[in-house]
Amino acid sequence: MTSVASLSVNADHEFRAHADQHASLRLWLRLLSCTTRVEDKIRQNLRESFDITLPRFDLMAQLERHPDGLTMGELSRRMMVTGGNITAIVDQLEKEKLVMRQVGATDRRSFTVKLTKAGRDAFSDMAVSHEEWVAEMFAGLSNNQQNQLYSLLAALKKNLQKQEETS
Repeated sequence: MTSVASLSVNADHEFRAHADQHASLRLWLRLLSCTTRVEDKIRQNLRESFDITLPRFDLMAQLERHPDGLTMGELSRRMMVTGGNITAIVDQLEKEKLVMRQVGATDRRSFTVKLTKAGRDAFSDMAVSHEEWVAEMFAGLSNNQQNQLYSLLAALKKNLQKQEETS
């Protein structure tokens, strides 16, 4: 009998799927498998190229889109993580002088977080590389295939949103 530890590194979420299972289950496992592989590669590239984690990159991406800054609560909601996680990430980035906190103008208990100039410059370099990595991972699909997949996933997303609204 083969143990889980001895399975090939190529085994992924789809390994659990069987041909006789419902197509929707097999599709979900394929989507999960692809997402995991893409995310793992991006995590690895960020770590190797910039010595940064994906959550730190994601927080900087949120701030790059909002030059006036975001509150800790807004960051938590946008990134769908706890306030404690946001605080830890901001603490790290602040030590590296990539972000700064400003006390809220109307509420002295709240903070707005902004990228510093060094943070904007660092993120700009990371964003260029990130885009290249993603383009490289999807290069095996033609533009037409990418557009088809995008449209199909949009239809799935719309259907899922509709189901959420009715439940």
